[in-house]
Amino acid sequence: RSKEFELRKELIDAILDALNMRKPYQDFFSRLEFKGMPISKRILKPLIEEGKVSWYDDPRLPTLESLRRRGIKPEAIKKFILSLGLTKANTLAPFDALESFNRKFVDADSIRLFMVSNPKKITIKKLPFSFVEISNHPIKDMGKRKISIDENFYISGEDVENMKGTQIRLLGLGNIKISKNNGDLEGEFTEEEPNSDIQKIQWIPQKNAHIIKILIPKQLFIDDKFNENSLEELEVYTEPHYLQLKDGEEIQFVRFGYCRKDSQNQAIFTHK
Repeated sequence: RSKEFELRKELIDAILDALNMRKPYQDFFSRLEFKGMPISKRILKPLIEEGKVSWYDDPRLPTLESLRRRGIKPEAIKKFILSLGLTKANTLAPFDALESFNRKFVDADSIRLFMVSNPKKITIKKLPFSFVEISNHPIKDMGKRKISIDENFYISGEDVENMKGTQIRLLGLGNIKISKNNGDLEGEFTEEEPNSDIQKIQWIPQKNAHIIKILIPKQLFIDDKFNENSLEELEVYTEPHYLQLKDGEEIQFVRFGYCRKDSQNQAIFTHK
């Protein structure tokens, strides 16, 4: 039992002795807490009542409901707790310590998908094909997905800002030579040998891009005060294969991080 019950042990034993009942063996240990994520219901309940968090499964909370919805695997929780051991010393752990255990479990089973934020249009000429097939996992055999394409694509606004030179590589598609970069981009497919430092980026076909919202949970309390910016909502475009996944499936959005599908229009960020 958690160690606050240790003070009651003497009273419990006295009552059991008076009733001539067997005294069960009891051991006591400290609660496990994460930095900036209180576990006390006394603190969590008012947050729900005041509408600061949605419910006990809000992805910012340290409840089992929340961790499951966020994509933290039971096996990772078990491994993490065993790594700390049971002790009476107060344990205040950083949440990224649990994330490092979880990453080992989700990586093997997470389908890879493309996603772009702050999307920018790019038109690509001379494409020699109308679809591409891309592996769902770089190592494990999880099949392939077929993506229908034309000359119109979206790429991430951040990638446009960081673009260097006149060539980029669209992952799973090929090398593109940029011919226009003022406003909307234009380019053409090329089989020229690229530079070794060519920028490799993900993409989404415009014609069947699917808009979703990604919830990104952050530290709930900072210096014992509720963090009003503890939940970021990011609107992104993802590929249509997202719609074929079941709710609860784990995803790795390429060059972004691991997420868990919450619904057809929403995913929850797990961790990098």
